[in-house]
Amino acid sequence: MRDIVDSFLNKRILVIGDVMVDEYVWGQVRRISPEAPVPVVEVVRRTFLPGGAANTAANVVSLGGQALLGGVTGEDSSAESLASVLGRYGVSSEGLIIDSSRPTTTKTRIMAHHQQVARMDLEQRLALPVQLEELLLSWARRQLPDVDACILADYDKGVISPRLASKVIAAAREMEKPVIVDPKGIDYAKYSGATIVTPNVREALKAIGREAADEVPIPQLARQIMQIATVDALLITRGAEGMSLFRPDVAALHIPAVARNVFDVTGAGDTVVSTLALALATGASLDDAARLANQAAGIVVGKMGTSTVTREELWHHLD
Repeated sequence: MRDIVDSFLNKRILVIGDVMVDEYVWGQVRRISPEAPVPVVEVVRRTFLPGGAANTAANVVSLGGQALLGGVTGEDSSAESLASVLGRYGVSSEGLIIDSSRPTTTKTRIMAHHQQVARMDLEQRLALPVQLEELLLSWARRQLPDVDACILADYDKGVISPRLASKVIAAAREMEKPVIVDPKGIDYAKYSGATIVTPNVREALKAIGREAADEVPIPQLARQIMQIATVDALLITRGAEGMSLFRPDVAALHIPAVARNVFDVTGAGDTVVSTLALALATGASLDDAARLANQAAGIVVGKMGTSTVTREELWHHLD
């Protein structure tokens, strides 16, 4: 497995999806507000991190690959913050298209003594205007010949429309590039043709109109999802129960969780798809790619806030 991790170096991954800014407002609580029964957070500092598809791209780079990121931002200070932080991570923002009619998706977390007190979301979830979707598609088509794999990071904010998804997947598979999808929403049919789709249990249940996990056994849930989306494989992430890999006419592979300490699951899905993409880009099997993604997830959930995993961490974690 370490030879696969070694081969991550300089693999080029195209990442298309909903980019975000993860803002953390750090402070202390010493009193309760006299105006309402809520804590007063005395702000000490603010930090900005890439979120959504931007965090996926950041994970690709931290694992040793090169990320080409495509998405949409607003024309605002959050877009400037995102470009700045992407630069620090070594991710180019050339594929980010500006839509002045929408804000840059921003999630602001209020943190007091390392505990999240509240979260504020600024976003618009409407589909992209046709002309902007065409710009993004044209950019993606230009990048595909020179990449080793493609990720669709769908956070249901309007970028990954059925039309964009189908066209990118078709173009990538025609060039024999693996396509890894981080899904959201209920329309999994738009992911048909992808190499692998990676919902967590809650997302998978939502896709078939269910809520409670005990209503549908995991194998049955997988069969129903794969009847909706014709894909090569489905990897259902199951938290403390690890991951389960399903393929047509192949026995399911159940991988136990390896996390030593679970501190924060924010962005763990981004780490999973980034690791899968890099592993598949090296020619690794789906089984080995899933095992490596499980190891990477076990590292990132032990970190605070939106985080990435480095190639060195993953290499040493394989012990």
